[in-house]
Parts: sequence; C-alpha cells; structure tokens
Amino acid sequence: MIKSKLIYLFALLALTFSYPTSYIEAQSSEKPKKTQYKKARALQTSTAKKMAKVYEALEVVDEKGEPAPDMETVIEILTELRDARADLKSYDRSVMWNSWGYVYFSDAKYEQAMQAYENVINEPEVTLPIRNAALFTLAQLNLVKENYSKGIELILQWMDEVETVTAQSWALLGQAYYQQGNFNKSMSSLKTAISMAEEEGYKPKENWYVLLAACISELKKEIGEKEALLQQVDIYEILVNLYPKKLYFVQLGGTYGQLGREKDYMITLKAAHAKDFLDKESEYLALAQLLLLNQNPFWAAQVLVSGQKKITTYTETVIDKTTGKEVKVEKTGPVVRDTEKNLKLLADSWRMAQEIDKAIPVLEKAAKLSKDGKSYVLLGNLYLSEDKLDEAVDSIKKGLKKGKVDKLSQVHLTLGQAYFELQKFEDAKKQFRIAARDKDKKVKTTANNWIKYTENEEIRVKNLALRRDYIQSQS
Repeated sequence: MIKSKLIYLFALLALTFSYPTSYIEAQSSEKPKKTQYKKARALQTSTAKKMAKVYEALEVVDEKGEPAPDMETVIEILTELRDARADLKSYDRSVMWNSWGYVYFSDAKYEQAMQAYENVINEPEVTLPIRNAALFTLAQLNLVKENYSKGIELILQWMDEVETVTAQSWALLGQAYYQQGNFNKSMSSLKTAISMAEEEGYKPKENWYVLLAACISELKKEIGEKEALLQQVDIYEILVNLYPKKLYFVQLGGTYGQLGREKDYMITLKAAHAKDFLDKESEYLALAQLLLLNQNPFWAAQVLVSGQKKITTYTETVIDKTTGKEVKVEKTGPVVRDTEKNLKLLADSWRMAQEIDKAIPVLEKAAKLSKDGKSYVLLGNLYLSEDKLDEAVDSIKKGLKKGKVDKLSQVHLTLGQAYFELQKFEDAKKQFRIAARDKDKKVKTTANNWIKYTENEEIRVKNLALRRDYIQSQS
C-alpha cells in the first residue's frame, strides 16, 4: 500500500502539465534571494512516454491483487534515460533521478538512493513538489544512516520551504534531535507535533508520547526529579487511555509509586489486572500488597488466587544430574506459585478478610513448606479461634518442634490456653509455668494469673464431678 501511494505521488508530480506557475519568494530582502522553483513543468514528449511506462510497470499486481511491480522493465527504461541524461532537460532529469531514488529506496540501497535524491534537488529546473518530497525523503534516509545532523538540517530546510509543516514532520524532527542527544529540542519538537495533531482533530502517534516521556527522563536533573515524574504521569495517563498496553499501565503505576501515591498505584495495577495484562508473579504480589495496605484484604486474596489459576511459561535454574552444573529449564506453571511466602500472604489476606475457613488450608500448605515453626504457630492460633482445640494443640506443638519461633513465651501461653479449654489442666499449667520464666514482667504476671485460674478451675471441675457422682449414686 505504501509503495502504491509513493508510485502515484511520483507519477502525479512528474506528469503535471497545466497547473499555473508560481514562485517561492525569498523570506528576507537582506539575504540573497533563493532559487525560484516552479510548481509545475512539462516533460519532453519522449521522456513522458517512457515515464508513463515506468509508472505502469510499477503498478503491476499479481493474481491476488498484491503489488508485483515489473522492476526489470522499470530499471531498463530508467537506465536508458540515465545513459541519455546529457540530452535531457533539467526537469526531465529530476523526474528520472526521483524515480531512481524510489527504486533504490525500495531495494534498501540507501547510499544510492541518497545520491539520487541529491541529484534531484540539485537540478535547477526541478519543480517545487518534487524537490520538497526529495528533501524530506533525503532527510529520512540520512536519519536511517545515522547522519543525524544532516538529517536535521534537511528537515529544517524542508520546513522553511513548504507551505504547510505537518505534525508528522515535527515528530520526525523530534526523533532526530533525540538520536542526536539534544533532548530539549527533541521535547520541544514532540510537544509541537502532539499539539498540532490535537488541534487538527486526530490522535497523536503512540511513539510520540513514548519518546516525549524518554526525553523527560533524560532531562530529570535539569527539570527536577519530582516535576519530571509529574510530567511523565501526565504522558502515561494519556497512553493508558489512547493506547492501553501492559507496559504503560506498569510505567504509570511505577511512577505513582515513586511519587508516593500508593492508592493511584493500586488503582492502576487493578485496572491492568482487570484487562488481564499482569503476567509476572511480582506484579500480582505488588497489587496484593497494595490492596492490603489500602485495607482491601478480600480483593488481595482474589488477586492472588487469580494468579494461582493463570498458567504461564517461565525459566528456572536447576542442577543437571549428569554434569552437576546449573542449567536453565523452561517450565509451565501458575504465575503465582505455591511458595511459603506467597501462601502466607494469601492466608493473611483471607484471615484479614475474616475468611478463616479459607485461610486455614492455605496456611497448612505454607506451614509444611516452612523451615521454621512460625506458620504452624499462626495456624494453631487460627484453629483456636475456630474452637478446633485438638488441631490447635497439634499445630502449635509442631511449631515449637520446628523452632525459630518469635515470642516463645507467648506461644506457650497460647498452647496452655488450648490445653485449658480441653480441660487438660496439668498440661496447661506446665505450659504456663514455662511462660512464667520470661523476664518480661507483663508476660510473667499473665502466666502466673493463668496458673492460678487453672488451679481454681481444676478444683471447680473436680468438685462438679464429685457432686455429679454423688447425685448419680443417690438416684
């Protein structure tokens, strides 16, 4: 399609016979007058016939209607014209060189294309449309060849000579300045391009915004870090609305995070999750933690569960049994894997959401994977809160056996309470006595109070039993 449009353009520019003539006036009387170029000229009859055949050959399509230009004919005719160029008028040569430029450009022979377009603009009788088109194409070719200074020079020259400067040309200039490392001019040009596009009522190109954000990043020290982040937020907010892609949601969220706007960060990641953009474990964990931070434990749990259900391919480093060396293996599995850390986060989310029945089986898995007893102790507390006393005792004992438990005296107190509820008073007092050895006065006092309470309860229960036995013996 692009080639077809270019072909029509070349044909239209070259075969214009009857348009009125006008001239480009010099911009300042103080400077030497520029060469005056006509807007239209006529080809010599013989050249016109040959060029008509060139355009016809370029327009050939195959059986499916796809472009299939007869390049053999094109090159043959253009070669004839080039060999006879000394006998051609200047305008005819400009048309011929313009076509050669297109042929070379299409074949990725950029050096030869550049020379052809140089020839076009150097012809004294080249028409203004052909010259301007050649100038712009030559600028693009210089950028392709990383001749950024020359490319910029040609774009500015083109802008100086055309009647209408487009948003696309400002964007191209911005890209050239960026590659040159002139980020201030790049930013200014890109802002102009975006503003012009908006004024003309069409959507600015995606990469214009991306490059503008990159410029701001490069100028962070000059602009100021916070101001740069605020400007980038504005750009990423536009990108997620106009071009909703995962990358822009992540960049917007990350920028909110750097600004300390955790709630906005959460909302952005949640929107990305709703669009099914999240595909990394770290992204699911970040969103879950932000939801917990903002007191949304139920949604945090739902996010983690959705990550457990989403299957992805990932690379894992393992030890080769034959060589003993580390090798990378591609595996398939859930995005959020059942690691101790992830399971504990999910269990905490369900627990904080008061969904204890859902938290318990998750914490059971985490406890089995844990190298310490902390998860078993927490599991025991959950069982105790649900009046599952035997399970509570069993879990806490497993936790103590595994070791590395925080606030050990408090754990013994909890275990003692579980035994107390089971009316295993001797076991309960044993645990309370261990807790009473703590150096902390509050813990010591609490443990001793429990010991007294347990002894009293033990006596009360024995008396009730004796009374019950007496009543039964009298009946």
